[in-house]
Amino acid sequence: MFYRRNLPHWHPDLTEASYLFVTWRLAGTLPRTQLPQAPAIVQRSAGRNFLAWDREVDKAAFGPVWLQDDRVARVVADALLYGESGRQFYDLRAWVIMPNHVHSVLRPKTSLPVITRWLKGSTARQANLILGRTGKTFWQDESFDHRVRDEMELDRIVRYVEYNPVSAGLAANPLAWPWSSARLAGESACPT
Repeated sequence: MFYRRNLPHWHPDLTEASYLFVTWRLAGTLPRTQLPQAPAIVQRSAGRNFLAWDREVDKAAFGPVWLQDDRVARVVADALLYGESGRQFYDLRAWVIMPNHVHSVLRPKTSLPVITRWLKGSTARQANLILGRTGKTFWQDESFDHRVRDEMELDRIVRYVEYNPVSAGLAANPLAWPWSSARLAGESACPT
């Protein structure tokens, strides 16, 4: 099913078993400047538009960066993992928590609106308590989602997600960023 609010959304039939690339960000983190629009003749694809906006948001030059707080990042990481293991809402392939946004690659087992409402609602309440800002908007209302079409695209998106802190200049390599599936996978691969 396809629908549009401000952003287009693709909510697959759960029998499709396709992965989704889902991004959501903190309220108030719109880039401070409008990115230049491509001329009508050379329109960028939705993917290129997303990449341009994501690179701007990676700079974290505008708005809150509450996810830099390890306590808040831990709340989001725990919720992402619990959504897979405890709630069984999805299969989680990759994720990263940046200072002002979250990327995830998941295969839904329930509808995406249920998933995002639960993730954003439960983490917002806990994060606001930690930050002493109870009752205030934490997450941007909408999220970006993209249906992953094949294994090659899935591999490319997983790499993009796990390398996002490196591309943003926040870590030397994906294993060095504490809030990602790359770090978690690296820790579980190390002998004890």
